[in-house]
Amino acid sequence: MGGARSQVNKPHKTRFASKASRHSHKIDKRSGKPEGSHRAAVKGARNARVQRSKAIRDQKRAALLKEKRTSSGSSSAPRVIVLCGLSSSANVRPLAEDLLMNAAGDEKLTSSTVASPTYKLRTTVLQAPYGDLVSCMELAKVADLLAFVVSANSLYSSDSSSPIDEFGEQCLSVFRAMGLPSTAVLIRDLPSDTKTRQELKKAVVSFVSPELPEDSKFYPAETKEDLHTFMRLFKEQHLSSPHWRNQRPYVMSDEACIKPGESTGLCTLLVSGYLRTHNLSVNQLVHVSGAGDFQLGQIDVLKDPFPISERKNSDVMDSDDNQIQIVDTFVPDPLNQEPLLVENIPDPLAGEQTWPTEAEMEEAYESNKQRKVVKRKLPRGTSEYQAAWIVDDTDDEGDDSEDDNPDGAGMVIDEKDHSEHDSDSSDVDAASHFTEKFDQETIGGTEMGDDENLTKEQIEAEIKKIKESNADDEEFPDEVETPLDVPARKRFAKYRGLKSFRTSSWDPKESLPPEYARIFAFDNFTRTQKLVLAKTAELDEGSSKDCARIGSYVMLHVKNVPTDVASKLCDPSRRSPVVVSGLLQHESKISVLHFSIKKHDSYEAPIRSKETLIFHVGFRQFTARPLFSSDNINCNKHKMERFLHHGRFSIASVYAPISFPPASLIVLKNRDGEQPAVAAVGSLKTVDPDQVILKKIVLTGYPQRVSKLKAIVRYMFHNPEDVRWFKPVELWSKHGRRGRIKETVGTHGSMKCLFNTSVQQHDTVCMSLFKRAFPKWPEQLYQI
Repeated sequence: MGGARSQVNKPHKTRFASKASRHSHKIDKRSGKPEGSHRAAVKGARNARVQRSKAIRDQKRAALLKEKRTSSGSSSAPRVIVLCGLSSSANVRPLAEDLLMNAAGDEKLTSSTVASPTYKLRTTVLQAPYGDLVSCMELAKVADLLAFVVSANSLYSSDSSSPIDEFGEQCLSVFRAMGLPSTAVLIRDLPSDTKTRQELKKAVVSFVSPELPEDSKFYPAETKEDLHTFMRLFKEQHLSSPHWRNQRPYVMSDEACIKPGESTGLCTLLVSGYLRTHNLSVNQLVHVSGAGDFQLGQIDVLKDPFPISERKNSDVMDSDDNQIQIVDTFVPDPLNQEPLLVENIPDPLAGEQTWPTEAEMEEAYESNKQRKVVKRKLPRGTSEYQAAWIVDDTDDEGDDSEDDNPDGAGMVIDEKDHSEHDSDSSDVDAASHFTEKFDQETIGGTEMGDDENLTKEQIEAEIKKIKESNADDEEFPDEVETPLDVPARKRFAKYRGLKSFRTSSWDPKESLPPEYARIFAFDNFTRTQKLVLAKTAELDEGSSKDCARIGSYVMLHVKNVPTDVASKLCDPSRRSPVVVSGLLQHESKISVLHFSIKKHDSYEAPIRSKETLIFHVGFRQFTARPLFSSDNINCNKHKMERFLHHGRFSIASVYAPISFPPASLIVLKNRDGEQPAVAAVGSLKTVDPDQVILKKIVLTGYPQRVSKLKAIVRYMFHNPEDVRWFKPVELWSKHGRRGRIKETVGTHGSMKCLFNTSVQQHDTVCMSLFKRAFPKWPEQLYQI
């Protein structure tokens, strides 16, 4: 019954094996001795794992205790609560006053900051102005707790059944993209009836909770007991903040003024407030939000104006309550102070670029126009090569050539022996003029015409043209028409073909624009970022003599600030506080930043490449003219996009001050007479001037006659010289064929092409050409 398919059990030979044979695999082959007890080795590895886990656990516990002491201790800075109404019916002013009065107790309110002896807590309550998106964003950047205020009456209003209106939804989407701190929801206008109160609270939670993180708490904020409960839980709450804010020290101003006695033009801006997140060195550079980067002239550590315990601050004699009492002063060291470098100073003799500048091209153009053309009489049918050998008998013979040849059929020879027909203008001038016009139409690198000189109908026609070009770019991307009056070899002289977009090489140092001489580049950006962050950690741990400690109340002397900028920052009508943030090393220098960006769902207008936009990156806000490109993960080249399209991520490359990721991005677009609109959101990806962005154009032609693998293609070019010029470039069709140009046919630009498979008559033959594109340098970096 068994046969060949019978079951064969595995013999268990180890049962009868000796002890030495069972441990033979543990013997070291080189020494011939046993490696040691296996049990001892396992026990040692286990002890090492236990010790390593214990060390990691102790480090986390120490970091958590340090964070708790710095955030909620008696020497920590006040916690900032920003009240943001999600609808027009949510009035935040009475709620802010109730919170401050509840925290202050019997004390009189003098500012928005209160030291509460009841809760052993210092807090600052700020109000986000409804309808002002930029001010709400600036306040959300410094908020420790972002408290959204919802009115229960909005559930009964006839306009909307939701407690969040259009502006509230816009704020929520922007805050999520920017990075939310700890959040809470305060519900106002609740009835006194307990049952109705609970039903309304559940309705508000069901509406608002999908828009916020899962750990957000909902608090009724109607009575004094409700506010007491909120403040008690707020004191014990562990607050989180965006990562980009934890990397840099910053001061939110309680008071900002101009130092008296300064000369006109430049002044010293005095900003007083609590230092948060990290220690600040007087040798560091600082950034004033919306104004720019500056150096510090001095840091004064002042007596804490809102102490919880008076005994801890009795080291300074109380001579006058209104007088500023300085505890310590830090002055920068000229040898160690970081210089304020924004742009690199280019050396015109250091580079190897030979491309002429715009001024040189304009000068050459003017000289060519003024140059006297020497004309000579030539026989009919004389070629350019034959004309070069004709010797003039006299220098004045060319003056009468027009009279001898009135029909204009001869050739004109200029002083450099370039031959042209009388009926044609200079090819170089026409090509350069057409190039400028073509770049404006395809790239969208320039703004619309001056609105003051345009009528309303012309402006509407221009907007309609932009929308049509946006739609055409989505349907027929990169397709352009070959001009009839300019040879394609001159019009597309800067373009080249690529065998493979992914694998073909492109030198990143080739034909760079003049702006690249003004920017900075890193040899290894990742390594530089690690060194910079390590230096910041050393500054916090060390006891440096030029550092203001975290949590102290300081007055920053920001020097060399333009007077008109400082007066705008100190304007009493300003709705948001002045924020001065410390810069990491190299963060004042200009380079090429690449952002991962996505068009906002609420923005419908087209966004062109190189259009002026407002970028909010962390504490910074600046104007930029980004160049959009596709995000290729497995390729070192990126294809330029003429418009930012909906529903997909793109790369926005700009000239901007260096920032270290991670950093959030909010892109705003100015509108005439209205608040800026949110155009796009994203985050910082990398800083790399060598990233290659290629502008792609597609020349199209149509098969005239097809014979198996061969086809006569026309309308791609209009003269045989262009066909011979672009002969090495590969062809492709919209139906997936690949081919090449074999030879020219006729005198009107038709060409015989050879393909890998048969071509259909209704197919379209295409040729891809590429050139490198660069972002535009902004005219004004900062708005203020």
